This record gives sequence, structure tokens and C-alpha cells, in this order.
Amino acid sequence: MQNKNVQFIDWGLLDYQEAWDKQEAVFADTLAIKHDNRIHATALATPNYLIFTEHPHVYTLGKSGHAEYLLLDEEGLKAKEANFYKINRGGDITYHGPGQIVGYPIIDLDNFFTDIHLYLRTLEEAVIRTCADYGITAGRYEGFTGVWIDADNEKARKICAMGVRASRWVTMHGFAFNVNTDLNYFNHIIPCGIDDKDVTSLERELNRKLPIEEVKQKLKTHIADLFGMQLQ
Repeated sequence: MQNKNVQFIDWGLLDYQEAWDKQEAVFADTLAIKHDNRIHATALATPNYLIFTEHPHVYTLGKSGHAEYLLLDEEGLKAKEANFYKINRGGDITYHGPGQIVGYPIIDLDNFFTDIHLYLRTLEEAVIRTCADYGITAGRYEGFTGVWIDADNEKARKICAMGVRASRWVTMHGFAFNVNTDLNYFNHIIPCGIDDKDVTSLERELNRKLPIEEVKQKLKTHIADLFGMQLQ
């Protein structure tokens, strides 16, 4: 039985480790329901969650990433008031910080479609449409995940990074969409291992700060529409 109801939760500004722990708990609970359904031949609906948050300054490294892409040592991290974590998502190193919408969809793709490639492209499309709401033409950069501005020329710059984990079609981790982000923090990493492309934000592209709650509302509406979710 497919369950397209999705509980939307905004954690606000939350420490990365605390958010990771909360994600892991929700993820484990969902997997437990799927396991029980299979073992006991029951058909309990698995829940779905769309979680938004912001983090204090932090760098995270995916399981297949390169630690040398972090250009700060321990003292440098302290000076920037930033933390560093190795985590269990795909992708390489990235930055999270205030003014950035971090999205953690913890959904059972059996409720929607069982295709990780399509899942990533659908999340990208939601960000692309949100950019379009502000008059910004965004798109994809061939060979890479995420959302880019001017992806077809040498001025390509990334506005949204992605890295996900999935088990038994249940997802966790997600995307980081730069809205009013302090882009200087990206100078201390090789973002996602790409050293010849720039990083940008809505604020930089529009030369003004955006009301982040307004951007969140547009983004979650696009995600819900594209996935056919019923947000709760």
C-alpha cells in the first residue's frame, strides 16, 4: 500500500550532529516497519518526512570523499567556528551554514517510485523551479549532481549540492540550497571535489537577501507537486 502523505518538519537552526542523530532515528524506525512488513507479511504504511533545517558552520565529507579537499586544519576550523564530520552519504565534501536551506527527505521510495536517479533529478527540478520563481535560470551540469547556474559555459557555478543515502528504498541526507549563505566558507574546501567551478547563492545572483521562509515555502511546494506528495 503506497502512502503519499508526508509530514513536513522545520527543525530551524540545529547542530549538525544532533540533526544527524535525529535523522538516523527516523530512518531506522522506517526501516524497522519495512522489515516487520516483510517478515510478518503485514502491510503497515511506512511514514514519509520532508525535513528542512539550517546548520551552524560545518563541513561534511561523504563516504567516498577525499579528506584532502578540506583545506583547513584543526586550528583553522576553530578559527572559523566550524565543525567537520565524516558521514555516510554519497558525494564528496561540502559546507553547511546559516542562510542555507538543508533538506532531508526521509521517504520510502516504494511509496513513490523506486529509482534513485529519478529521485535525485526530481529534487534538482524542485530547486530549478524555485530559482525560476526568482527569475533565475538554473539547470544541471552534465556528469554531476546538484543545480547550477550557467551550466553550459565556463562561468558555471553551483547553487545547490546533493548527497543521499538509501537503504531498502528509504532515503536520508539530501540537499543544501544556498539562499543567503556566506560563500566565503567555500574557499576553505574543494566543493564536491570540483576545483575549477564557482559556488553561488540566490543572494549573490540577485544582489539582495531573500526572506528564507518565503523560499522554503516555494521549495517545499515544488517538491510536493513533483513527487505527488500530500504534505501534512
